Amino acid sequence: MSETIRISVDAMGGDKGPRVVVHGAQLALKERKNIRFIFHGRKEELEPLLDEFSDLKPVSTVRHCDVVIAMEDKPSNALRKGRGNSSMWAALQSVKDGEADVAISGGNTGALMAMATFCLRPLEGVSRPALAAIWPTLRADIIVLDVGATVGGDARQLVDFSILGAALARALFDQEEPTVGLLNVGTEEVKGLDTIKEAARILGDASGRAGLFYHGFVEGDDIGKGTVDVVVTEGFTGNIALKTAEGTARQVGTYVRNALNANLLSKIGALFATQALNALRRKLDPRTVNGAVFLGLNGVVIKSHGGTDEIGVKSALGLAYEMSRNRLIDKINDGLRRFPVASLAAATTPEPEAKPA
Repeated sequence: MSETIRISVDAMGGDKGPRVVVHGAQLALKERKNIRFIFHGRKEELEPLLDEFSDLKPVSTVRHCDVVIAMEDKPSNALRKGRGNSSMWAALQSVKDGEADVAISGGNTGALMAMATFCLRPLEGVSRPALAAIWPTLRADIIVLDVGATVGGDARQLVDFSILGAALARALFDQEEPTVGLLNVGTEEVKGLDTIKEAARILGDASGRAGLFYHGFVEGDDIGKGTVDVVVTEGFTGNIALKTAEGTARQVGTYVRNALNANLLSKIGALFATQALNALRRKLDPRTVNGAVFLGLNGVVIKSHGGTDEIGVKSALGLAYEMSRNRLIDKINDGLRRFPVASLAAATTPEPEAKPA
């Protein structure tokens, strides 16, 4: 058997309570027998659930925590309220202390970002952490970041996100030199904000020498096409793109269901197309790609969707497993070491003002 992967779980995070989390862990264990779990939360709720899942109980430990971070808690309040004694903080602390390889939570995203940054601290050389999503496309799954951790961003941060996203692609997709594109309002070099143009210059200079290949600017429709392996943007734009894609997938799914139930003839046609329709349903199901990765910290943290069910939790735990097994932090550090330091420093050094003639 391969090495054991230890996953620290905020069992109280999410909208549907700990039962969904524990059930999802049971499903994940069926697919990967070498997982061990540390569940953080209220013992009186968790222990009876583990009694129901006999296979899961022997590979699980419960750590009691009284405090649960609510979805409506502001990050600053959550940090004051939950530092040290909440299920979310305890899940992160287990990674910091080295007793777990990766932490996962379906709780408040802002609170998780604040706690993870405060507890685990950013990696040396990373200006701001990013939240990366796994995105299904017409070609293959790709990485899109940032999808909500950092609103706004200068050239240095966009370059950091490119290094982090490329490292994630190497860890998840086993790509030696993933292609990276900067999301912009057009593909022409003259378009876009100055910060994006500056980031493009730096990435172009480093392309092929830092564990990534810089493709150039990409537009919104390039995400779904899978034009590049990693799409980089700042968190405001990235989060809107993510929510738009999720909403569009639900909309298309509704259109298809309505069309197939419109009349008797369409229902008969649906029976003959069952296999193809099931494949489409799986492709449009957001639960199968549930889980975003906080990148740039001294530890791996996975954010599960708060409203998902046990299938979505299983997917997020599978992602956590793969990130740990493929040594994500080592690949990020390797990317930072390989990136040309002089080019990166230029992004944060202001040019001297021109003197009057």
